[in-house]
Amino acid sequence: MLVHIVLFWLKDDLSPHQRSAFKAGLDSLTTIESATAVYVGSPAATLKRPVIDNSYDYCLTVIAPDVAAHDAYQVDPRHQAFITRFKQDWSQVKIYDAD
Repeated sequence: MLVHIVLFWLKDDLSPHQRSAFKAGLDSLTTIESATAVYVGSPAATLKRPVIDNSYDYCLTVIAPDVAAHDAYQVDPRHQAFITRFKQDWSQVKIYDAD
């Protein structure tokens, strides 16, 4: 199993409509068949602690059965379309992959 976690920091000047469109774009990634599961979320309202970074706007978590499925997810046209359409909307993105 491979867990692919992507944290997005959106640009401060995005309108509510642009933020909503970005969230819809993330939600569209849940239909990619090579992933076992895809979750989209924002920082939880958990107790603030020094070890928690909740400065991001959205978190995308993709569960794939193996590296090959992860690689198929990466080149899927829906994933590529998301990147093309929304890459100008984020100021920072960080990716963490674990198996």
